[in-house]
Amino acid sequence: MRKNSIKNTRINMEVQRELADIIRTGIKDPRIHPMTTVVSAEVTPDLKYCKVYVSVLGDEEAAKSTLLGLRSAEGFVRRELARRVNLRNTPEITFVLDQSIEYGVHMSRLIDEVTKDLRDEENGERNEEE
Repeated sequence: MRKNSIKNTRINMEVQRELADIIRTGIKDPRIHPMTTVVSAEVTPDLKYCKVYVSVLGDEEAAKSTLLGLRSAEGFVRRELARRVNLRNTPEITFVLDQSIEYGVHMSRLIDEVTKDLRDEENGERNEEE
């Protein structure tokens, strides 16, 4: 099975959906921030390993504690995944902090600030002409 085959893509999507549900409803660890999102899941073609990219909406301390909570709950998450998804092998799960959403929000704020400054400058020039 190729890495980007249709079957592998479907498995990745199903694993991502189930992991998001498990994290949202199944884990009771107080370290895990309520605004935790599973951005993507990459299951290897042999179904042995899974790298899960997680994004936490909050400060850096919340992200670190969420990652610690998820890593301590890996066994529970893997058992729940095995119960919910029928795969030949249940992959070993590795949680990785993904900051792409946070980066996108930051870039959006910067763009908004620049456009606001440009609008303010244009309005100032118009007022001087009048």
